[in-house]
Amino acid sequence: MHKLAIVSRQQQAYERLLAATPLPLLEITNDPKQATIILADPPEIAAYLDDYPQLKWLQSTFAGIDALTKPQLRQDYHLTNVRGCFGPLIAEYVFGQWLSHSRHFPLYSKQQQQHQWHPLPYQSIAGKTLVIIGTGSIGQQLAQVAKAFHCQVIGVNRHGNSPCELFDRIYATAQLSQALEQADVIVSVVPATSDTTDLFNHQTFSHCHQALLFNVGRGNAVNIADLYQALDRDQIHHAYLDVFKTEPLEQNSKLWDHPQISITPHIAAESFPAQVFEIFKLNYIKWLNNQTLNYQIDFSKGY
Repeated sequence: MHKLAIVSRQQQAYERLLAATPLPLLEITNDPKQATIILADPPEIAAYLDDYPQLKWLQSTFAGIDALTKPQLRQDYHLTNVRGCFGPLIAEYVFGQWLSHSRHFPLYSKQQQQHQWHPLPYQSIAGKTLVIIGTGSIGQQLAQVAKAFHCQVIGVNRHGNSPCELFDRIYATAQLSQALEQADVIVSVVPATSDTTDLFNHQTFSHCHQALLFNVGRGNAVNIADLYQALDRDQIHHAYLDVFKTEPLEQNSKLWDHPQISITPHIAAESFPAQVFEIFKLNYIKWLNNQTLNYQIDFSKGY
């Protein structure tokens, strides 16, 4: 019998799902010393890993697992995350914000409050160039939606190889500046690794021209001091930030009050228990059969 510990803000939802769909040879335990499998939110479990001496496999309920890959934490277990369910949600966030900006909806909301009627000129997003940093499942979903709006789509990844036909051009990360020079909109969906820390900095921003920037990947990718400078120089026209190096964002952060920055509290794509449970269920069957788990993390790479 395998013992499962659930450590999540959505614990009751996961317990209900397991009760409705029992899995063979699996039972929930509240005793860390008995648990061999953990289903957990990374920030909730990271500080308590050593309390689980029998741990063999941890299924993250998040895509982001950087809370669990810090060098001081144990790495003697299998770690898997969730993928494939966040692309549509990220696309809704990005295109919702982009369309709202291009059609001046926030300004019209203010006009309505002031009983004003002032039509503003606008441009269609059709024909605009979207540069997506990270061409995995989320990046590909963004590309698919962009194509529906008749945008040009450029992808950037480590190797410069195209993962699918949705991208008009692909650049390697070493060629990032060439991609950014063409960008009307930039979306970063990269994971938190040493290679992506401060990926957007003074040098990379210098190749941007009045672009919109979306960071919906990890907060470490953007050097905030350099972002302020890029906004002042109109290299970046507006930044939409959903992720930050420190979360929650400090109340005294200057980001809150910058007129060219829009902040959301890491909500671009949430983990819904029903979707996570389906991924866990399939992986558990693989675990029972000694098969390779889906979405396994390489601790040395951080993804």
